[in-house]
Amino acid sequence: MQEDLARAGVDRFREREAKQQPTWPDADALKRATDTLETVPPLVFAGEADVLRGHLAAAGRGEAFVLQGGDCAEIFSEATADRIRNKIKTLLQMAVILTYGASTPVVKIGRMAGQYAKPRSADVETRDGVTLPTYRGDIVNSSEFTEEARVPNPQRLVDAYHVSASTLNLMRAFTTGGFADLRSVHAWNKGFAANPAYKRYDQMASEIDRAVKFMAAAGGDFDGLRTVELFSSHEALLLDYERALTRIDSRSGRPYDTSAHLLWIGERTRQLDGAHVEFLSSVHNPLAVKLGPTSGPEDVKQLAAKLNPENVEGRLTFVARMGADKVRDALPRLVETARDEGLKVTWLTDPMHGNTFTSESGYKTRKFETILDEVKGFFEVHRAAGTIPGGLHIELTGDDVTEVMGGTEEIDDAALARRYETKVDPRLNHGQSLEMAFLVSELLAKAGAEQ
Repeated sequence: MQEDLARAGVDRFREREAKQQPTWPDADALKRATDTLETVPPLVFAGEADVLRGHLAAAGRGEAFVLQGGDCAEIFSEATADRIRNKIKTLLQMAVILTYGASTPVVKIGRMAGQYAKPRSADVETRDGVTLPTYRGDIVNSSEFTEEARVPNPQRLVDAYHVSASTLNLMRAFTTGGFADLRSVHAWNKGFAANPAYKRYDQMASEIDRAVKFMAAAGGDFDGLRTVELFSSHEALLLDYERALTRIDSRSGRPYDTSAHLLWIGERTRQLDGAHVEFLSSVHNPLAVKLGPTSGPEDVKQLAAKLNPENVEGRLTFVARMGADKVRDALPRLVETARDEGLKVTWLTDPMHGNTFTSESGYKTRKFETILDEVKGFFEVHRAAGTIPGGLHIELTGDDVTEVMGGTEEIDDAALARRYETKVDPRLNHGQSLEMAFLVSELLAKAGAEQ
């Protein structure tokens, strides 16, 4: 009876409008796919999600810092061991920089093992007089501009599950099998060309090596250095997929979306009366919501009341994605509202999505310096409000792509064509990610000193 009631609560979202959903051409094929997903093992477990909730609560109190990063949109064909390892290595290196530079524990969350769907501004795309369905991510269709490739295919929901499972397997193997051992900080940097960010990282790695050797000589316990926790997250966009992977926890009787540890609601689907907010309100995972420059105090209050009515620490994270030119004006009223209402939320900055533009050569890109300026603005707003800057949410890759302009590599418009690989939004490359971590560690250390 309790399980039936829980499932009925989860299904209330079906009565609401669901934006950004594909038009599946074959209802029977969709049912076969979701029926399959309802019987497969969970990708993550309720206990793991509960652990993450506790870590996010600590970040909300200023006792930790969240690093959430990964691809804009994962691609099935790129879920290889090398690419996954490089992304994990980049996150680990950034976490080491933040931890060592700011003396702060870092909660590591990958935009990995499920970030296959993307919201789009239009349902169709036209090229040279040919109009086809827009590419909505590998979980829906293919990026190739052909009629066959662009038809939404429900079998891709099942494919996404299997690719996610193999990605999570590798994530767990790399983070518990010795690769993430803190005594390997030098090895993580091998194979990359020399630039100031790598040189600075090597200097820090040498300092960590000396500290570890001292601890060993003093009889220190290294168990805590051998493994790390790396959690999974993605935007809960495709409700057919998310509902099919929802399970009732046998311990608590509560529903969890077992597709990832943390799910977030995007700026385009955060309508209070919409299906996404309704669905996420019914599952027990930690949740996040993206808030853009049009968000107001009422959005903060009403979303918190709907998604976290018991005001539980670590349950709700707000991710501000304002744009560098708006963050200092638009964010204060949201942060102050949460503070004054006594809302227990964790604040992250997403400095990527509000700073996208098209270069003269026609590439969708961002400027590293503008991204950094939004991060600085985020810290400034929290300092003025007396609140906690809880973390960083960025799109990155472990490869040496050329998609974001600027940084110490001085990538310019002409250089974008050299290795522009993203299918949707531009990402920080490995070197730029390390640069970002060093700069954020300085901001974090300064914030800690002022508290």
